Amino acid sequence: MEETYSEVVNVAREYYNSDDADNFYAIIWGGEDIHIGLYESQEEPIVDASHRTVRHLAEKLNLTPEHTVLDIGSGYCGAARYLAKTYGCSVVALNLSEKENQRAREINEKRGLTDKIQVVDGSFENIPAEHNTFDMVWSQDAILHSGEKEKVMQEVSRVLKPNGEFIFTDPMQADDCPAGVLQPVLNRIHLKSLGSFAFYRQQAEKLGWKEIEIENLTPQLVNHYTRVRQELAKRREELTGKVSDEYIDRMAQGLGHWIDAGESDYLSWGVLHFRKPG
Repeated sequence: MEETYSEVVNVAREYYNSDDADNFYAIIWGGEDIHIGLYESQEEPIVDASHRTVRHLAEKLNLTPEHTVLDIGSGYCGAARYLAKTYGCSVVALNLSEKENQRAREINEKRGLTDKIQVVDGSFENIPAEHNTFDMVWSQDAILHSGEKEKVMQEVSRVLKPNGEFIFTDPMQADDCPAGVLQPVLNRIHLKSLGSFAFYRQQAEKLGWKEIEIENLTPQLVNHYTRVRQELAKRREELTGKVSDEYIDRMAQGLGHWIDAGESDYLSWGVLHFRKPG
């Protein structure tokens, strides 16, 4: 029986299952990751900056081969492969796009990592796992796609072991963001609101989590979407026949909204790291 998703999550699922989105992210992003990168220069390849984000988060954890990690919104499993290969840990990669998951499984098999990574079709609003299962939960720029972010946080807490850690990034609205100014961004992703540093801190406090670190890296959000828009314009001809003109035009417009909002200080982005109590 096919799982039923909330309306907002299903919109994201249908989007990431589309040939247009799959080909766009595979070509422009490199097919490993679909998240904001950490850039050291304005000309740096997206794939390099994206991989630096994975390394940056991983270095904040004390992972060992005995640990089991859950990656929620795992995309093409780039982070899962890095964690499994570098630290020897086991990873469950939970993602709602069956198309992305199939591509991820094929890459995992080619890299000899199928024994370390289990790719699961599903939503982080209803994580298919028992209580107290995972040592770490990881997520990169995925929770924004939920209209029930409180439920996602509750689910993460449920499946984390006592003293387990949750580390994630998410495109957010600034804590002092004026009402209404993000509507072009929200319309693009079919949401009523985004999270914020204050929102996630509040949710963590409700769950009794300890805050390990909040790292504000907001300028990288503008850097990233600027680089993606540049690459989209530069490589448009390469996308011909693989990605529709309508999708490319919408993407270019949507990237502009993200950049404008970021440059106006209406958006935030960074690393949030919490620990569930023992």
